[in-house]
Amino acid sequence: MSRPLVPGLLAENTTDELFLGPVVFRQLRALTEKRGRHSVDVAKTEIGECWTIKGTDQVAKAVLELAEDCHIICVHNDHNERSKAERVIDLLGEHGLRKPVIPLVPVRETEAWLLADPGPWDGLRGSDIAHLPGRPRDVEKLPDPKLVLDAVRPKNNRRPQADYFDYLGQNVDLDVLAQIPAYAGWVAETEKALEGLGYL
Repeated sequence: MSRPLVPGLLAENTTDELFLGPVVFRQLRALTEKRGRHSVDVAKTEIGECWTIKGTDQVAKAVLELAEDCHIICVHNDHNERSKAERVIDLLGEHGLRKPVIPLVPVRETEAWLLADPGPWDGLRGSDIAHLPGRPRDVEKLPDPKLVLDAVRPKNNRRPQADYFDYLGQNVDLDVLAQIPAYAGWVAETEKALEGLGYL
């Protein structure tokens, strides 16, 4: 019999949810398949009712609501709100929350992580991968990842930009993402939390 593992996510907006939701699910599944002490049934990532651009109290309340159904919760913020995830975690500690809450914070913006792996882009007709950085870790050095994302994505169709976030979340190579220091840091914290919960 497998042990359930339900991840939760609070992100800054819908496109971040579309990319990070599948990535969180896939990464937890990969970790538990590789190092799991038991058979683990990772559920699809539960998305919280509040975006993390809201106030600290509202975000903390949303985490507490997610914690009712989730075993581990990720709180995403981009660089300009980097300290908010830590403030939320401190506030949750005051509320006595025992479940792990892990900050998921790119150095700049989530869009940079969509640019790390040329593989999924290569499968999209009309995408221009010449604009991608040479090494995955270099995506965090891009001054404006959104501009690069706009240059890479195909111009010859009418798909909304949000479709690319979901597609890349489902298809980006996790080993490539792990070459990005901020992502690797999140994976390391997640592994530690899973060990504490007895999954690894």
